[in-house]
Amino acid sequence: MAKELTILVACGSGVATSTVAQEAVKDICKGAGIPAKIIKCTMSEIQSKQDDVDVIMVTTNYRKPVKKPLLKVFGLISGIQREAIEQEIIKTCKSLLD
Repeated sequence: MAKELTILVACGSGVATSTVAQEAVKDICKGAGIPAKIIKCTMSEIQSKQDDVDVIMVTTNYRKPVKKPLLKVFGLISGIQREAIEQEIIKTCKSLLD
């Protein structure tokens, strides 16, 4: 079986927009054949959780340094540039599996 990616999806509260983004990311990964486990958190938890994940996806700006790839995915909620974001998610996740 292929490696399973662990994806961290973060928003301000860890509840509202991250839940919407989490479902969208899950659907995108499933459609692209990318095995993934998705974890939600608040923006303030990113620093403490980043060592346990492969990629970080945020619904708002995050300016602190991170050790993992960081993708801005607010467009999954707003619909703005959704297709480009979906392609970026697929490209990034597939590169991490290689």
